[in-house]
Amino acid sequence: MDAGSERVRHSALVRWTHWITAVSFLALLLSGVEILISHPRFYWGEAGNSATPALFQIPIPASRAGVKTGYGYVLPDQNGWSRYLHFQAAWAGVLAGLLYGIYGFVSGHFRRNLVPRGSDLTPGSIAKAFAERVRWKGLRSSDASTYNVMQRIAYTSVVFVFFPLIVWTGLAMSPAIASAFPSVVTVFGGQQSARTIHFFVTLALVAFFLVHVVMVALSGFKDRMRAMITGRFAEKEPV
Repeated sequence: MDAGSERVRHSALVRWTHWITAVSFLALLLSGVEILISHPRFYWGEAGNSATPALFQIPIPASRAGVKTGYGYVLPDQNGWSRYLHFQAAWAGVLAGLLYGIYGFVSGHFRRNLVPRGSDLTPGSIAKAFAERVRWKGLRSSDASTYNVMQRIAYTSVVFVFFPLIVWTGLAMSPAIASAFPSVVTVFGGQQSARTIHFFVTLALVAFFLVHVVMVALSGFKDRMRAMITGRFAEKEPV
């Protein structure tokens, strides 16, 4: 028989910023797909339009008749509301991310829970953690108080690389930002380059999101969701 005791897993600020970011991400993904449909072609450099060669294009029909996609019809144009939602959701996500980032540095949350330790980065440690995940071993561990090395690497990459990059490339596509701070754009080689990078970073974040949801489900959906909603988890101890 097991006797359980509860421990604090996530602070209120971490939980709130997590859910705000999750909702913002889904809104950004939905609106981003609609924006993509209006012009599913990508370029490199400063300029690009339907009259110039594309770096690559998504094989879907567009929602604008003037965009060359090889299809004989266009989809309904949803560009108006999608851009408005994208803008609003982006700022909600940025504000939540800034608040989480300040908290993470000031409280030591990043140092304690996210940044991989030196011993975690040895080839043996990484290989062992990866092998356990491939075999689904240890996913239901009762110790939900720490992240393993694979989680630390994934979360650190999202927090310190992909999230800042998605924000930066998003700002670089804004004419107002490009006019006021041209270096924000020129570092990528132009607005079209920023848009292309933005697309690939989005794909990386979608992949992370899907893997994250699957891992939560496999490691105990009820317990993990309870920890992220209430902040606490049940620690089982044999008696």
